[in-house]
Amino acid sequence: MSQNTNRIMNDDPIAQFKQETAESIATYQGDQEWQKTSADWMRRAFEQKYMYNYTSLGRPIIQTPIDMVATQEIIWDVKPDLIIETGIAHGGSLILSASVLALIDYCEAIENGEMLDPAKPKRKVLGIDIDIRQHNRDAITAHPLANRIDMVEGSSLSDDIINVAKERAQNAKKVMVFLDSNHTHDHVLAELEAYAPLTSKGSYCVVFDTIVEDLPDDAFPNRPWSVGNSPKTAVWKYLDSIKQEGRTDLNGAPLQLEMDKGLEDKLLLTVAPDGWLKRV
Repeated sequence: MSQNTNRIMNDDPIAQFKQETAESIATYQGDQEWQKTSADWMRRAFEQKYMYNYTSLGRPIIQTPIDMVATQEIIWDVKPDLIIETGIAHGGSLILSASVLALIDYCEAIENGEMLDPAKPKRKVLGIDIDIRQHNRDAITAHPLANRIDMVEGSSLSDDIINVAKERAQNAKKVMVFLDSNHTHDHVLAELEAYAPLTSKGSYCVVFDTIVEDLPDDAFPNRPWSVGNSPKTAVWKYLDSIKQEGRTDLNGAPLQLEMDKGLEDKLLLTVAPDGWLKRV
């Protein structure tokens, strides 16, 4: 570290804190014992259905608390005005996304000296699921944040649904994408082909449950996905395709996605290893 950097760090306690944090995180990947402990913990968490224990503002969210925190961090940093999510389940993820978007709108209104009209949200979430159970739909639409959420029922791979997402993305300034539906290789790869190009530069396309590839082969006996047929293998294939063949975004601009390994290293415990994809 240069003398100028040292001086700036000493003069700026916020920068100093960030630097110290970054230096700590940089050591995590090399800590083999901690890495093994984390991997063992995640396997046990799946065995015990630990992810089913939590809610987001009242709605069940099948997620780890650490991934929930990471999700709100990237939403706050990017400040998208549209989040597209495949896979709704109980709606907790939609509510989490909507809540952070609401806070961003609120904070921006304060900063700009504007009046915030809750009935006219600037930022919204588009949720897609092949089967939205009526009791879940009722609970989501009854939630105070419901006016920030639009739900579409149908296959995330159908042309009609993809076109809805494309139309919404075309009218948005910043788009973030969360893929969390069917976890087979072919399905996730097709979702990446359809939805990753909607991701705005500097934003994220997050592929959840890539950890399937790292769990025992019999971890999901009643599901069609397993080791070798998982979201992670789809991510690897898609990123290789981008590198070898090239891809473009919704407007024809070059599309480049990279694994945010810095974020992943910080988390240690995540269901999305190799799945935090940032558009650069």
